[in-house]
Amino acid sequence: MSSLPADYKLPNDCSLMILDDDGPLRTRLGRALTQRGFDVTTAETVTEARLIARNNPPAFAVVDMRLEDGNGLDVVDALHAAREDCKIIMLTGYGNLATAVSAIKRGAVDYLAKPADADDVCKALLAPRDMAPAPPENPMSADRVRWEHIQRVYELCGKNVSETARRLNMHRRTLQRILAKRAPR
Repeated sequence: MSSLPADYKLPNDCSLMILDDDGPLRTRLGRALTQRGFDVTTAETVTEARLIARNNPPAFAVVDMRLEDGNGLDVVDALHAAREDCKIIMLTGYGNLATAVSAIKRGAVDYLAKPADADDVCKALLAPRDMAPAPPENPMSADRVRWEHIQRVYELCGKNVSETARRLNMHRRTLQRILAKRAPR
């Protein structure tokens, strides 16, 4: 179990919903946050998350931006309609300024790129409302962020090297060399 700074304390209601269509990530993050004291409920779809928001709105939520059946921003709206004080963190593999601004305007307290570290999620959820969370202790290197992005696009293209290279505006052989290497640290 990782330790959080002394000024980060769990409130009495530590109910947390994790919405992500990536099963292994959802399970791993759920376990890690349970170990840190949260009462975790998971959802795989926008439909499931809206049902949870309506029937048992959590105090905290970690919501993926892009899901197979919709957009996580719609869940942010549903959570705030059911419980105004819900603190929400947006996760996405598609980090860009426009979606970050949209998430914050709709009530998210932070916006983290996948794969997010459980400690970073915890710090963002538990930071006082008027303060930004502490910066990550060990952030991913720029090379690792690039590698993760390439891997994500590759997966979304059905592991089709030619299609991935086209979408990334990259030469196919260059992409093949990158895919053949280990992930940078």
